[in-house]
Amino acid sequence: MEAISGMDATFIYGETPTQHMHVGSVAVIEGSLEFETFKKTIHSRLHLIPKLRKRLVMVPFSIDYPYWVDDPDFDIDLHIHRIALPSPGSWRELREVASTIFSEPLDRNRPLWSFTFVEGLDSIPQVPKGSVAIISKIHHVAVDGMAGAGIMSLIFDMTKEVKEIPPPRPYRPAPIPNELAMMLRSTISFAKTPLKFPKLISEAVSATVKSGMITRTRSLELPTSPFSAPKSPLNGIVSARRKWNSAILSLDRVKALKKIMDTTLNDVVLAICAGALRRYLLEKKKLPHKPLVAMVPISTRTEADGNTSGNQVSSMLVQLATNVEDPIERLQTIHENTVRGKTYQQAIGAKTLANMAEAVPFGIANQAARVYSRYNLSKLHNPVFNVTITNVPGPQFPIYLNGHQLLAVMGMAPILDGMGLIITVLSYNGLITLSPTSCAKTMPDIDTFTRYLRESANELEAAILEHQKKGVKKKKPKPTKAKSDKFFEHIKKFIKANPEAIYPNSGVYQFHITGAVPSDWKLDFNKSPGTVRKSKAGTADVTLTISDQHLMRIAAGKLNVQTAFIQGRLKVKGDTAKAIKLGKILSLIPDLT
Repeated sequence: MEAISGMDATFIYGETPTQHMHVGSVAVIEGSLEFETFKKTIHSRLHLIPKLRKRLVMVPFSIDYPYWVDDPDFDIDLHIHRIALPSPGSWRELREVASTIFSEPLDRNRPLWSFTFVEGLDSIPQVPKGSVAIISKIHHVAVDGMAGAGIMSLIFDMTKEVKEIPPPRPYRPAPIPNELAMMLRSTISFAKTPLKFPKLISEAVSATVKSGMITRTRSLELPTSPFSAPKSPLNGIVSARRKWNSAILSLDRVKALKKIMDTTLNDVVLAICAGALRRYLLEKKKLPHKPLVAMVPISTRTEADGNTSGNQVSSMLVQLATNVEDPIERLQTIHENTVRGKTYQQAIGAKTLANMAEAVPFGIANQAARVYSRYNLSKLHNPVFNVTITNVPGPQFPIYLNGHQLLAVMGMAPILDGMGLIITVLSYNGLITLSPTSCAKTMPDIDTFTRYLRESANELEAAILEHQKKGVKKKKPKPTKAKSDKFFEHIKKFIKANPEAIYPNSGVYQFHITGAVPSDWKLDFNKSPGTVRKSKAGTADVTLTISDQHLMRIAAGKLNVQTAFIQGRLKVKGDTAKAIKLGKILSLIPDLT
């Protein structure tokens, strides 16, 4: 008997006839893989994934979270199904079948998973005729994205050679405990709960102090707060009928955009999603004036956790800049927002956030979830966020199921009342798939939105390549001086006109400017009004290194100094207290126009 965590319990308590809490995938396998071979392969590896033969039992009176127990009646034929894709066997038929399967909840009286073997993929471009698809479902209580990737690695092989698996021991399920035994164990668990509070309070106080220090010393704005997202058509009450589709992109193309713009892969993905959301809502004349907010899950799983199942995730909220028309400016804004969100998420600690769920009384958590759903309370407040965008990296080499190559894999995840769209992003073997899941009530035209995802990627790519092209043209006449020279002259004029801005012994600062025309500037603020000269200091309290381009973005107010520091664009060595003083002085100087 194994207790589930407080985090995992939320996926049980939040489940309703319209809110199905399973995650899933559509995996396309090349060649004529036979059904019996597939079933035999899964059966031979079940013992490697213990949760696939366990079911949940609820504790009487909900005095504890549910427990995992061995299923004494486990039958693999109840979990592996076989269907033929309707003619002509195109992508349209596959996505409709997947939507139907994802609309069906899992049976709580059995282990919470199913595989559907789909034959007849005969008319899908770049997929060999006769290929098959595996549509999987597993309850979110048993698995998060990273654990799902671990399960995938146990089922698939890294080569065409079929991996030899040691034969399992005979399956001898432990008897399901009676209600008295469960209540006794739950009473012990309940008694231990108050002992968790001192540690949680200590962690929370430490996180608050740490995040407060970041606010004071780095001058960062707070990240997006809960319930500040605008109301949108994506945040109503969901229906039971799921709508699913997937956009498949080249991973190399997305990586190239990341490299050109000096952002992260996830930033580019968020920008692609933001572009599609902006267009979709604009066409419906329902785009909020405020930017939409995405919830971006973050794995707290460590190497020590390995491929253990269960959920080990936290999250951050990111504004998607859907109020910005220009795709490049939208990407840059998203990048700055994710940096801010990550800084605070690290300050508080993902594990600390996740551990808070463990201290919530079991019965209250259960009843709260039911009341929230039953009375449609999501209508009474602004959304916590508008959309979930989750990104799970996969292997960048081909993997095989019984010698048959996996061609593509696409994800599916739950939606909830008030949270009617989730976009699951998976990367595998040079492809990246963006798979929206919604419902017939929230997004009946999900195929249109999926097309907008592809077109948003094309639009962003075209804008970035044009931006790069113009940048190359500008570099042809070789500059004779750094652009940032103008900024230092601006500083010089400011301190001359405002000598009171310089306090005695503020410090000596050496700037090393990199770029097409490297330069060095010395700022001596030990005496009012201070001096600004183009030279190298013999000694300096603080040495700062930054590119000409990024310094000019700071000067124009387009890049926060602290953001540049966190991103590694601004390198600072020397006296931290003096560096903070410099930041205060520079904050007084008007932006360079």
